[in-house]
Amino acid sequence: MKILVTGGAGFIGSNLVERLLADGRAVEVVDEFNDFYDPQIKRANLAAVAGRVVVHESDIRDADAVNRIVSAGGFDAIIHLAARAGVRPSIKEPKLYIEANVIGTFNLLEAARQAGVKRFINASSSSVYGVLKTAPFHEALCLNQTISPYAATKLAGEQLCSNYSHLYGMRTLSLRFFTVYGPRQRPDLAIHKFTKLIHEGRSIDQYGDGSTRRDYTYIDDILQGIVACLTYEGPLCDVFNLGESQTTTLSELIAAIETALGKKAVINRLPEQPGDVPLTYADITKSREQLGYRPATKISEGIPKFVDWYLKNCAK
Repeated sequence: MKILVTGGAGFIGSNLVERLLADGRAVEVVDEFNDFYDPQIKRANLAAVAGRVVVHESDIRDADAVNRIVSAGGFDAIIHLAARAGVRPSIKEPKLYIEANVIGTFNLLEAARQAGVKRFINASSSSVYGVLKTAPFHEALCLNQTISPYAATKLAGEQLCSNYSHLYGMRTLSLRFFTVYGPRQRPDLAIHKFTKLIHEGRSIDQYGDGSTRRDYTYIDDILQGIVACLTYEGPLCDVFNLGESQTTTLSELIAAIETALGKKAVINRLPEQPGDVPLTYADITKSREQLGYRPATKISEGIPKFVDWYLKNCAK
């Protein structure tokens, strides 16, 4: 099986590329290497697979470039991870997020249709659930309100996938990731950022009173769910939650990082941020039953693993 991974130099993408290669898959990568964070980090992410994958440095907003890559690739599947990420940046630059996450997804789906690619796996997000009071969140919930441009673009991407599945018989699977962490996590994300600042003795910003809860998912568990979609033969169009189905408060998260580092945090308490949801909590019943998804790394194990990676690879 030959697979195109978009966003393949990023945190999830680069880990996925290594997993696919280990499984004997042929892989090509599309990545823009933009400056949302240091592009050199992304290049370093792919250092371990240099010479084993073709890397296309291209922007998925460029329809002509996407068409050239997909039409020439002979791909059996596309795993679409490329996106402008993050709730707070999307509020500052909503147009950019719409162009990258909606138009970019459309460009890939259309190129896949024209090239006859039969399987399209799309990275969505737990943010599509908004401020639902019904928890844990399951895939059949009616989603009629998102609270950030990022979330809106991810829900739009799911809908585009459903269109292409219905109209053209393409198998499209959208995966709602719940706060992924682990080695190579983006430096702007909370666990990485908190680890760095606490290790360096600098203050961390805590938005709100620390009671917000997240369902944190270790990277190895996310990869398990993605790979399972390559052989899934259920409905042509489907949506799955990929989470741990365990919630952790922000205060508990900070305490876990403090324990793993052996250092106390200096906390700068700030008001809650617009667009942030108070709770994410995955119901993974469907993923367990239909994908064989079995998350194995609880936050109590995952945080020490991440901190160990950080100290060996990033600490100054």
